[in-house]
Amino acid sequence: MSKPASRRTSGSDLKRVDAHVIKPHEYKELPELTDAMLARAVVNKGGRPKSRNPRQLISLRLPPEVIERWRATGPGWQTRMAEQLAEGPSARPKGAA
Repeated sequence: MSKPASRRTSGSDLKRVDAHVIKPHEYKELPELTDAMLARAVVNKGGRPKSRNPRQLISLRLPPEVIERWRATGPGWQTRMAEQLAEGPSARPKGAA
C-alpha cells in the first residue's frame, strides 16, 4: 500500500502575486535585454537526462505465481528481476529447486 502524496506548497502568497498589476514605473526596474544576454541563455527542458543505454520495452508473459513471488520481495522488484535476467540463465540443472 503506497502512502498518499503530500500536498506541496510553494510558501508564496499566490493570490497576492496574481492580484499584482505591474505599473509603468516598475518597467524601469527591469534590465534591458541585450544580445549578449540572449547569447548566454541556456534552455533547460528538464526531466531525466537521456540514457546512453536505454532499456527496451518488451512484452513477456509470465505465470502469476512468478510475478507474485517477485512482487513479494518489495519495491524495486522489477529492477532486481532485470538484474537477475542480465546475469543469464542459472547453472542449476533442470528440475532442481
